Amino acid sequence: MAESRFHDETTDTASGDPAAGDSGATAGVVPTGVTIIVCNTCRFRDGPAEEPRPGSRLVRETRAAAVGSGIEVRPASCLGHCRRGISAAVLRDGCWSYLFGELDTDSAQDLVAGARLFASSHDGFMPFRERPAALKRGLIARIPSLANLEDLTR
Repeated sequence: MAESRFHDETTDTASGDPAAGDSGATAGVVPTGVTIIVCNTCRFRDGPAEEPRPGSRLVRETRAAAVGSGIEVRPASCLGHCRRGISAAVLRDGCWSYLFGELDTDSAQDLVAGARLFASSHDGFMPFRERPAALKRGLIARIPSLANLEDLTR
């Protein structure tokens, strides 16, 4: 994959514990620093503008899937790539961010699984090989944080 040109995916090591970051309850949840943003105005490509929009349904399902994980889920009005909706972004403090499209209303578990993987990454990347299928095929962009940009004026 093109992504491996920038990052050796074999160096990503998750905690090995699939429940890492999940306290099982919302009280006392340790924040992961990972936020999932779901476009709540998204609809399916060339689909009708029904209400509630499929994006709103994915916001609701993703919030339910993230309960107790420490992962924040927030809606956003239009992420701007309507031809590839439903769209979502996964952000982590000080790390690259990921933008995904062509998701379904049942992609909530995949988004949360990817966010957990991202939260447990030691190098700040979401390992490609371990991502759920929806996040492998739906990758639109990987965006560096300002701190990760190289100074190209040197």
